[in-house]
Amino acid sequence: MRGKLFISALSKYLAGLLLCLLLIFAPAGTLHYPQGWLLLAVLFVPMLILGAVLLVKAPQLLEKRLRAKEERGAQRQAVGKSALMFVGGFLLASLNFRLGWPLLPFGVSLAASAVFLLGYLMYAEVLRENAWLSRSVEVQAGQ
Repeated sequence: MRGKLFISALSKYLAGLLLCLLLIFAPAGTLHYPQGWLLLAVLFVPMLILGAVLLVKAPQLLEKRLRAKEERGAQRQAVGKSALMFVGGFLLASLNFRLGWPLLPFGVSLAASAVFLLGYLMYAEVLRENAWLSRSVEVQAGQ
Protein backbone atom coordinates (compact mmCIF):
# COMPACT_ATOMS: atom_id res chain seq x y z
CA MET A 1 0.00 0.00 0.00
CA ARG A 2 2.76 2.48 0.90
CA GLY A 3 4.51 1.89 -2.40
CA LYS A 4 1.37 2.75 -4.34
CA LEU A 5 0.73 5.75 -2.08
CA PHE A 6 4.33 6.91 -2.55
CA ILE A 7 4.01 6.72 -6.34
CA SER A 8 0.69 8.56 -6.26
CA ALA A 9 2.03 11.31 -3.98
CA LEU A 10 5.27 11.67 -5.93
CA SER A 11 3.50 11.85 -9.29
CA LYS A 12 1.11 14.56 -8.03
CA TYR A 13 4.02 16.44 -6.47
CA LEU A 14 6.08 16.34 -9.68
CA ALA A 15 3.06 17.28 -11.83
CA GLY A 16 2.40 20.28 -9.57
CA LEU A 17 6.05 21.28 -9.64
CA LEU A 18 6.15 21.07 -13.44
CA LEU A 19 2.94 23.07 -13.76
CA CYS A 20 4.27 25.78 -11.45
CA LEU A 21 7.61 25.86 -13.28
CA LEU A 22 5.72 26.48 -16.51
CA LEU A 23 3.36 29.05 -14.98
CA ILE A 24 6.22 31.00 -13.44
CA PHE A 25 9.08 30.85 -15.92
CA ALA A 26 7.36 30.61 -19.32
CA PRO A 27 5.53 33.94 -18.97
CA ALA A 28 8.63 35.49 -17.35
CA GLY A 29 10.61 34.49 -20.45
CA THR A 30 13.67 33.55 -18.40
CA LEU A 31 14.93 31.28 -15.66
CA HIS A 32 16.68 34.27 -14.11
CA TYR A 33 13.72 35.25 -11.95
CA PRO A 34 14.80 35.17 -8.27
CA GLN A 35 11.31 35.67 -6.82
CA GLY A 36 10.07 32.82 -8.99
CA TRP A 37 12.68 30.47 -7.55
CA LEU A 38 11.86 31.70 -4.05
CA LEU A 39 8.17 30.99 -4.61
CA LEU A 40 8.90 27.48 -5.86
CA ALA A 41 11.12 26.79 -2.85
CA VAL A 42 8.56 28.13 -0.38
CA LEU A 43 5.76 26.10 -1.96
CA PHE A 44 7.47 22.82 -2.73
CA VAL A 45 10.19 22.23 -0.11
CA PRO A 46 7.76 22.23 2.86
CA MET A 47 5.25 20.24 0.80
CA LEU A 48 7.89 17.56 0.16
CA ILE A 49 8.86 17.42 3.85
CA LEU A 50 5.24 17.27 5.03
CA GLY A 51 4.42 14.62 2.45
CA ALA A 52 7.34 12.46 3.57
CA VAL A 53 6.34 12.81 7.23
CA LEU A 54 2.73 11.90 6.44
CA LEU A 55 3.82 8.93 4.34
CA VAL A 56 5.73 7.53 7.31
CA LYS A 57 3.55 8.59 10.25
CA ALA A 58 0.01 8.96 8.85
CA PRO A 59 -0.37 7.31 5.43
CA GLN A 60 -4.19 7.29 5.70
CA LEU A 61 -4.19 11.06 6.14
CA LEU A 62 -1.84 11.52 3.18
CA GLU A 63 -4.09 9.35 1.04
CA LYS A 64 -7.11 11.40 2.07
CA ARG A 65 -5.28 14.69 1.35
CA LEU A 66 -4.33 13.44 -2.13
CA ARG A 67 -7.96 12.85 -3.09
CA ALA A 68 -8.61 16.12 -4.87
CA LYS A 69 -11.88 15.36 -6.62
CA GLU A 70 -14.79 17.20 -5.05
CA GLU A 71 -18.19 15.52 -5.13
CA ARG A 72 -20.39 18.50 -4.23
CA GLY A 73 -21.15 21.01 -6.99
CA ALA A 74 -20.66 24.10 -4.83
CA GLN A 75 -17.35 22.83 -3.50
CA ARG A 76 -16.23 21.90 -7.03
CA GLN A 77 -17.02 25.46 -8.14
CA ALA A 78 -15.07 26.96 -5.23
CA VAL A 79 -12.05 24.78 -6.01
CA GLY A 80 -12.29 25.69 -9.71
CA LYS A 81 -12.44 29.41 -8.95
CA SER A 82 -9.49 29.17 -6.57
CA ALA A 83 -7.52 27.31 -9.27
CA LEU A 84 -8.23 30.16 -11.71
CA MET A 85 -7.02 32.70 -9.14
CA PHE A 86 -3.92 30.59 -8.51
CA VAL A 87 -3.06 30.40 -12.23
CA GLY A 88 -3.89 34.07 -12.75
CA GLY A 89 -1.67 35.13 -9.86
CA PHE A 90 1.29 33.17 -11.17
CA LEU A 91 0.82 34.48 -14.70
CA LEU A 92 0.40 38.08 -13.59
CA ALA A 93 3.49 37.99 -11.37
CA SER A 94 5.57 36.44 -14.13
CA LEU A 95 4.36 38.89 -16.74
CA ASN A 96 5.04 41.70 -14.27
CA PHE A 97 8.66 40.54 -14.13
CA ARG A 98 8.95 40.11 -17.90
CA LEU A 99 7.43 43.48 -18.74
CA GLY A 100 9.54 45.34 -16.20
CA TRP A 101 6.67 46.66 -14.14
CA PRO A 102 7.58 47.75 -10.60
CA LEU A 103 8.75 44.80 -8.49
CA LEU A 104 8.62 44.36 -4.76
CA PRO A 105 12.05 44.61 -3.16
CA PHE A 106 13.53 41.14 -2.61
CA GLY A 107 13.52 41.76 1.16
CA VAL A 108 9.72 42.13 1.07
CA SER A 109 9.50 38.83 -0.83
CA LEU A 110 11.66 37.19 1.85
CA ALA A 111 9.50 38.61 4.65
CA ALA A 112 6.32 37.41 2.92
CA SER A 113 7.92 33.99 2.47
CA ALA A 114 8.67 33.82 6.19
CA VAL A 115 5.02 34.62 6.98
CA PHE A 116 3.88 31.98 4.47
CA LEU A 117 6.17 29.37 6.04
CA LEU A 118 4.80 30.24 9.47
CA GLY A 119 1.31 29.62 8.10
CA TYR A 120 2.49 26.32 6.62
CA LEU A 121 3.83 25.29 10.03
CA MET A 122 0.43 26.04 11.53
CA TYR A 123 -1.21 23.93 8.82
CA ALA A 124 1.18 21.06 9.60
CA GLU A 125 0.27 21.37 13.28
CA VAL A 126 -3.44 21.20 12.43
CA LEU A 127 -2.76 18.04 10.42
CA ARG A 128 -0.86 16.57 13.37
CA GLU A 129 -3.66 17.38 15.82
CA ASN A 130 -6.65 16.54 13.63
CA ALA A 131 -6.47 13.33 11.61
CA TRP A 132 -10.07 13.97 10.45
CA LEU A 133 -9.16 17.13 8.56
CA SER A 134 -10.66 17.34 5.09
CA ARG A 135 -11.26 20.07 2.53
CA SER A 136 -15.01 20.02 3.08
CA VAL A 137 -17.18 19.25 6.08
CA GLU A 138 -17.98 15.55 6.24
CA VAL A 139 -18.62 12.85 8.83
CA GLN A 140 -16.05 10.10 8.44
CA ALA A 141 -16.10 6.47 9.53
CA GLY A 142 -14.66 6.04 13.02
CA GLN A 143 -14.83 9.75 13.80
